[in-house]
Amino acid sequence: MKKAEIKLIVELDDNNVPERITWESTDSANKEALPVNAFMLSLWDHHYKNALKIDLWTKEMPVDEMKRFFYETLQTMGDTFLRATGEKNIVEDLRDYCAHFADKMEITR
Repeated sequence: MKKAEIKLIVELDDNNVPERITWESTDSANKEALPVNAFMLSLWDHHYKNALKIDLWTKEMPVDEMKRFFYETLQTMGDTFLRATGEKNIVEDLRDYCAHFADKMEITR
């Protein structure tokens, strides 16, 4: 069985606020840690039937990029949900909401 490891490194200031986040993967062609300004990690706990989440962003993450990050995340969640379930109708509803979100947040698509 093949194994891969994804590593997130979070550097914190004295108040435990993320200053720098990097990530790396054993499957990546790039062998050095890559910087990011935010991440959202969701894991499914089968035993308790709920999601475990870690959402972090650096203090340098601009608000306009956070809005875009949420928009992109919602869009890709729709892609994932469609591949996992085949539920086209609800994904179309999610796409409609994403368009509404983008309009409200003044995000150019």
